[in-house]
Amino acid sequence: MSRVGSYSDDDLAGWLSASPELGRALGVFTDAVYHRNRLQLRVREIARMAIAVANECAVCRGARDGGGPDAGIDEHFYDHVLEWESWPGYDDRERTAAEFAYRFATDHTGLRDDEDFWDRCHEHFSDELLTDLALSCALWLGTGRVLRVLDIGQTCKLTL
Repeated sequence: MSRVGSYSDDDLAGWLSASPELGRALGVFTDAVYHRNRLQLRVREIARMAIAVANECAVCRGARDGGGPDAGIDEHFYDHVLEWESWPGYDDRERTAAEFAYRFATDHTGLRDDEDFWDRCHEHFSDELLTDLALSCALWLGTGRVLRVLDIGQTCKLTL
C-alpha cells in the first residue's frame, strides 16, 4: 500500500498530483532521458537495470523498452545484469555502463576516486555521452528510490 495517498498498486503517476509543479518537472526530465538520450539503447538499458537491481525497485526491474527486440535486447539481456563483468552477451561498452550505474547507486565516492575506472570509461564514452549516462542514472536512482520508499507501483510492469 502506498505511503502517500491511496493509489492503486499500478498507479505510477497519481501521487505526483500532490506536487504538480515538481511532478511536471520530473515528467520533462523523464521524457528527456527516454526520448532525447544519445546513448545506444543496450547501453541505456543495462545501466537502467543495474540501478533497478541496486534500488530493489520492482517497477524498474519489470520495465522493458518497446524498441528492445529491434536492438537485440531479450530477457537474457535482463537476466544477466548482475553478471555484467563476465556474461558474454555484453560488450565492453555495456559492461562499463553497468559498472558505472551499479557503483553510482552503491559506492558513488569510490567510483569518483577510481582513476582506473575513469581511464577505462573514457575509452568508451565521450564527455557528452558520459554526461547523458550520469544524468540518466540520477533519474533512475532518485525515481526508483522514491517509488520503492513510498511503496508506489511495486506490482506494475511497463513497456517504455
